[in-house]
Amino acid sequence: MPLAADVATLAPAPHALFAPLTAVSGSWKTIVVRPGDTLWDLAIRYRTTPQALVAKNRLRGGGHLLAVGQKLLVPGATPSKTPSRPPSKTGSTASGTTSPKTPTGSTRTHVVTAGETMTGIARRYGLSLTKLLAANRLPNSGTIFVGQRIRVPGATSASPAPAKPSAKPANKPSPYAAAVAHSKALLAGRSVPSRTTTAAMIRTTALRHGVDPRLALAIGWQESGWNQRAVSYTNAVGVMQIMPISGTWAAQLAGRKLDLYDAADNITAGVLILRALQRSADTREQAIAAYYQGLSSVRSRGLYTDTKAYVASILKIYTRM
Repeated sequence: MPLAADVATLAPAPHALFAPLTAVSGSWKTIVVRPGDTLWDLAIRYRTTPQALVAKNRLRGGGHLLAVGQKLLVPGATPSKTPSRPPSKTGSTASGTTSPKTPTGSTRTHVVTAGETMTGIARRYGLSLTKLLAANRLPNSGTIFVGQRIRVPGATSASPAPAKPSAKPANKPSPYAAAVAHSKALLAGRSVPSRTTTAAMIRTTALRHGVDPRLALAIGWQESGWNQRAVSYTNAVGVMQIMPISGTWAAQLAGRKLDLYDAADNITAGVLILRALQRSADTREQAIAAYYQGLSSVRSRGLYTDTKAYVASILKIYTRM
């Protein structure tokens, strides 16, 4: 496999987003690659582009694989101390931006979609997590699954606007709208396996690559409810909710091109990413968190609130697999 056990580079979380990057001119300095560093993380940290780093350092193979201790030239400007945090699947940001609280009214029902957590749903409707858990008689872990109906007390019948990153104007359409529509159209025209068949595929693929099949099944269930037609608003697609950039990395791990719109390849991508994360992470919980948030981000910033909920949900589902 292309990724050796001592390779430090790990691609971003399968559904992670990145702030726009701009090339930087001027002086450059030398840094040493640390565990968890990726080309994308370094580009964000030093306000440049992956392409600029590849060109400046004359990296082979696109520079996707970095090794711990490797020396790289990066722009000499002071790195960003507060790099933009990727929005969570619910659209929340590190600043805690949320939709306005809904006025008191009748209880409404929210149907859980791929990648949602109780923390994100509570934030979306302007409720406390404790109140939402109590209304649904859920334990503190708040484990939920795709298609589950969540009672939202005090919400009006009108659908609330999803929480949006503070940096994005409220009236600006999502930059992923066209890609999401394209993915949905492609998947709508394809035959996809049933959930029973999908579960069997996840189990077989995980065993083939030395990954705990129960963990792979739990992540697949949390991500999409084992639904290959699932597409997130950030264009993460399929059973394992893989974004294009992570699909490229997974293809390198597989040693062949992967079609993320094909259930077998999508599952393979997710399993290979999970295997690589487990090899580099300190604990199983850290690997799970990294699947959602990215390993470098987990190590440098700790777990976000929604990441903690994600890990708790995965571990709860794991016990039922």
